[in-house]
Amino acid sequence: MTHPAAADLIARSNRLGSDPKNTNYAGGNTSAKGTETDPVTGQPVELVWVKGSGGDLGTLTEQGLAVLRLDRMRALVDVYPGLEREDEMVAAFDYCLHGKGGAAPSIDTAMHGLVDAPHVDHLHPDSGIAVATAADGQELTSTIFGDKVVWVPWRRPGFQLGLDIAEIKEKNPQAIGCILGGHGITAWGETSDEAERASLWIIDTAAAYIAEHSRPEPFGPPLAGYAPLPQAERRAKAAALGATIRGIASQDRPMVGHFTDTGEVLDFLASSEHPRLGALGTSCPDHFLRTKVKPLVLDLPSDAPVEDCVARLKELAVAYREDYQAYYDRHATPESPAIRGADPLIVLVPGVGMFSFGKDKQTARVAGEFYVNAINVMRGAEGLSTYAPIDEAEKFRIEYWALEEAKLQRMPKPKPLATRVALVTGAAGGIGKATAKKLAAEGACVVIADLSLEKAQAAAAEIGGSDVAVGVAADVSDEDAVQAMVDAAVLAFGGVDLVVNNAGLSLSKSLMDTTAADWDLQHNVMAKGSFLVSKATAKVMVGQEMGGDIVYISSKNSVFAGPNNIAYSATKADQAHQVRLLAAELGAHGIKVNGVNPDGVVQGSGIFASGWGANRAAVYGVEEKDLGTFYAQRTILKREVLPENIANAVFVLCGPDMTHTTGLHVPVDAGVAAAFLR
Repeated sequence: MTHPAAADLIARSNRLGSDPKNTNYAGGNTSAKGTETDPVTGQPVELVWVKGSGGDLGTLTEQGLAVLRLDRMRALVDVYPGLEREDEMVAAFDYCLHGKGGAAPSIDTAMHGLVDAPHVDHLHPDSGIAVATAADGQELTSTIFGDKVVWVPWRRPGFQLGLDIAEIKEKNPQAIGCILGGHGITAWGETSDEAERASLWIIDTAAAYIAEHSRPEPFGPPLAGYAPLPQAERRAKAAALGATIRGIASQDRPMVGHFTDTGEVLDFLASSEHPRLGALGTSCPDHFLRTKVKPLVLDLPSDAPVEDCVARLKELAVAYREDYQAYYDRHATPESPAIRGADPLIVLVPGVGMFSFGKDKQTARVAGEFYVNAINVMRGAEGLSTYAPIDEAEKFRIEYWALEEAKLQRMPKPKPLATRVALVTGAAGGIGKATAKKLAAEGACVVIADLSLEKAQAAAAEIGGSDVAVGVAADVSDEDAVQAMVDAAVLAFGGVDLVVNNAGLSLSKSLMDTTAADWDLQHNVMAKGSFLVSKATAKVMVGQEMGGDIVYISSKNSVFAGPNNIAYSATKADQAHQVRLLAAELGAHGIKVNGVNPDGVVQGSGIFASGWGANRAAVYGVEEKDLGTFYAQRTILKREVLPENIANAVFVLCGPDMTHTTGLHVPVDAGVAAAFLR
């Protein structure tokens, strides 16, 4: 049964964390103190429940709490070895834990245990950080809050900061909280509701003061030529630049991308002070750990041609990497972790928006959200004073903190297709849907394309949220529709790495019954459609300079001659040869092109359900319901072929064990001797 103090803490945390004005995703921490019976002694024991390392307040559950004995934790004060060795105290928290299970204690645990208040909140609100990063933040704190909130000069999170805040609370009994210089806020209360009211009062009071007293143009006057482009135009330009930008962000390791064109970003980039402020970087540790110390900012006007933007971005990328390496070299010591990569995680394009990157879509999206937080912080600080983030030496100490490195090392091993963006056509059902599910299960982000937007979105929702899969409408026989599909993939996930040409249909007719319209329809969808999809996606892959995979779902019929199948089999043969042609052409760019030749995939097949199954059953003289069994019995292995079997073959071709194979067709037909490749 959940302790009442912990239950109140979880409810309060969820309320605070669900509103972005209070704190960012996975940012901040909260705590509650209470008494429970020690199961060993039967005596009362004082405990502190505190949000554990890596958790998110908005979705916090009991499993996300660390539970520590207060007597043991406060006894650590007597053995604290001093500021130079304060990192050792994090390991000491493990010896203060009560019971088993729960989350690992975070670096901020000391703040919660040592502050003499039953309930404590530490948050990262934009309004509070704006005051915390203002050049005269200490004076502003007094002006805005009087003696109810106390200024704490910047100190890296840790045991000493916990001691500092505990002393401040003791010496200022009238105070309800404090502003942590360069960082955020901490508030406390005798009850959970009182702590929450204190946190919200600090946040809302700061926001109201900024709104009333801010300069009219905190980012300076508009910068001529840098105004936002119209929505359709800026999104088209974002899609055109996306491949280049993702390649820039993925030189050290592949990244997934996210695009944002919110008003905060566009207004910031349209103002004259954005180059200066961008170069100063972010301040709150939660911000720059997600965004790097500063972004890459394109220094061209909104209407600069795409070709000019591409060329300039590549120049700026070289300079960015050199600058980051110099930053690392200035501050690294022999004990510092190795450099984690010199690529930008935030790329800003005036008139267009922001590209953010991470190891997966959620990380990329959250990085973008954090930079929007940073923009809001800079607006508030500049509106009241001058934005003055913590200096880069302090940023380095946190970015390359041994404790941060240890947290990264504890992360689970990535799945085989992590960071890869897959686009599957005809993916609302059958082979396409099974393939999309398989690729997502192996770590890929997936774009599900289908003629029906409703069905594509339903399939995507079945696979996962928008951080995993999105559904788009696409008629693959229409060049403009194909380009729109590819653009949607770039805007959703940053680019494209893995393409499955699966869209298809079939009309089972004899030569004499096959009309020119029948012929054109099947060739337009499969032969022309595969060509258009491969062309549009290969352009993205070449621009990314990250290699890639194109897989054609062809057919046994591409090599097997059967009756009443002229149009379908001919177009499948066309697809099969496209595999060989493109393998030869795209290999120079590290792009592999392979095919899968299924046969008799009846279950879940849209083709078979639309009349093809009935026609094939009539040709072979069996009941339509028995067609799958019929196909199985004519194979060497006597096994029915399922959509999942095709999906498995696609994964193998694109996975980590087939890196040196291109131009191959893999039969997945349970063994049809007449279709053996020669």
